[in-house]
Amino acid sequence: MAYALFVGGLLVVLAGLTWFARWAKGRGGSGLAGAVAAYEEAYRPTSHHAHHEQRTAADRQSESGSPTDL
Repeated sequence: MAYALFVGGLLVVLAGLTWFARWAKGRGGSGLAGAVAAYEEAYRPTSHHAHHEQRTAADRQSESGSPTDL
């Protein structure tokens, strides 16, 4: 009986985590990246600044079209 309760509880937890992952992915943001950026801002400011520079550079690259778009 205890084994069945353990397996049932494990299945409920896994189903909840699966639902949460789908819910978080559906919101369109990457929550983990935001959490890491908040941590880096607080404890590693130079890394936080580098993160923003990389995001700005990626935005600049995605906005510029290819040479064949003329």
